[in-house]
Amino acid sequence: MAATNAHQTRISPHLEKQMKRVGVVGLVTMGTSLLALLFLMPFAYGGITSFKDKEQITRSAKGSILPMDPILFEYAQVYELDGEQLPVYNVQPTEGITRTVQQWALVSGDPESGKSTFVDTRSSSRFYEVEDGVATIREQPTNVQITPLVTQLEIYEVPQDDGSVRELAALTKRQTSTTFINLADPYGEKIEWEGRYLTLDQKMEFAPRMGNFEEAWNRADFLKLFRNTLAIAVLGMIGTLISSILVAYAFARFPIPGKNIIFLILIGTIILPNQVRLIPTYAFFSRIHWTGTWLPLIVPHFFANAYNVFLLRQYFLTLPREMDEAAMIDGAGPFTILWRIIIPLSWPVIVAVSLFHFVFAWNDYFEPLIYLLGKPDLHPISVGIQQFNFIYDQEPHLIQATSLLALVLPVFVFFISQRFFMQGVVVTGVDK
Repeated sequence: MAATNAHQTRISPHLEKQMKRVGVVGLVTMGTSLLALLFLMPFAYGGITSFKDKEQITRSAKGSILPMDPILFEYAQVYELDGEQLPVYNVQPTEGITRTVQQWALVSGDPESGKSTFVDTRSSSRFYEVEDGVATIREQPTNVQITPLVTQLEIYEVPQDDGSVRELAALTKRQTSTTFINLADPYGEKIEWEGRYLTLDQKMEFAPRMGNFEEAWNRADFLKLFRNTLAIAVLGMIGTLISSILVAYAFARFPIPGKNIIFLILIGTIILPNQVRLIPTYAFFSRIHWTGTWLPLIVPHFFANAYNVFLLRQYFLTLPREMDEAAMIDGAGPFTILWRIIIPLSWPVIVAVSLFHFVFAWNDYFEPLIYLLGKPDLHPISVGIQQFNFIYDQEPHLIQATSLLALVLPVFVFFISQRFFMQGVVVTGVDK
C-alpha cells in the first residue's frame, strides 16, 4: 500500500522539467531586474535631485528622498487690548532719520485702503492715525510701509496621553518642551508638550522645484549648446552613412582581390586606442589650421568607420543576391542596385548606425574639448555641461537638471526609432 502511494505522488519527468525551467527563468529574471535596478539607481537619484532646492537636499539626508517641504501654518500675531485681540502689523517709516520697525495693533479700519487707527504694542496709550500710507508720528506726517506680522509655524503630529495623535503647530520650541497651538483655535489656550520636538513626525508635502530646469537652461545657454551639438552630430551622421554604406556595399557585393584580408585589417582598427592616434591627428589638423573649428569633428566621419562598416556589411550579406542579378538583367548598374534595392531593404541597420553615431557625437567630450579650446561659442553640450559643473559645483540640483535636459533628446530619438534599431542590431532578420 505504501509503495502504491509513493508511486502515485511521484512527479512526472515532464512536469519536473517544466518546474526546473520555470525556476531557472525566474532566477535569471530576478537577477536581471536587480542588475537593471542597480544600474538605474544613479539616474533615478539624479532625476529626483533635479527637482529639489538646497534646503530640500539637506533635509533629504534625514528624511524622504523626494522633494518635500514642511506644511506651514500662518499664525498672525495678536495684541490684547481691553479684552479684545487685535492683529499686529510691522510698521516701518520710509523717510526720515529713524526708520526702526515698530509693531502696531490695528484698532479699526483697513490698512490696505482708506483710514485706519493703530495702537502701539509697547504702550497702549499711544494711538496713530494712518491714511493712504501716511501716519502722524510725533506730530509729523510720515510715509510708512505696513505689513501683517505673520509667523510661519511648522506642523507636527503630537502624541496625546490617551494614545491619539493630534496635528499641532509649534509656536515656541525649547530643548525639552514645546508650546503648540490648536490649528482649529489658534488663539485659544496654548498646549504645552514635554519632550524633544525633533522626535516628532513633521507634516510634509510634495513640492518639486520645476523652476530648476528653466534656471539651468538659461544659465548654461542650452539653446546654443543644442544647436552646436545637433550640427556636429547630424553632419557627421550624414558623412558616416554615405561613406560606410559605400564601403560595406563593396565588401558585401564586389569580388575584390584580398577582400577578406583588407576587411580583417579594417576590423582590427576597432581595437586601436584613441590615445595612439590623438597626437598625430591633432598635429595634422593643427598644421592645416582646422583647430578651433568643427572640421576635425565632422570631416573624419566622411571616411567610414570600421564598426559601422561591419554592421552594414553583415546586414547586406543577408540580402539575397538574386535581387541584384534580376536588376542587372534589367540594365541596372551597381549604384542603381544600391539606391533602388539595397538601401530600401536596409533601413533597420541604417537607423541603427545613425543612432550609434548620433549618441556617440552627443556624448563625445574629449575631442571637442581639445579641438575647440578657447572657442566657447562652438562648444557642444558635453563640454558646456562640464564647464557648467565646474562653475556651479555648489548647486547640485542645477547640475542634475542640466544632465536631465541633456538626456531628453537622445532618449526621445531612441524611443521613436527603437523598432528599427532592434531590427538593425539583429543583422540576420531578413528571410532569404
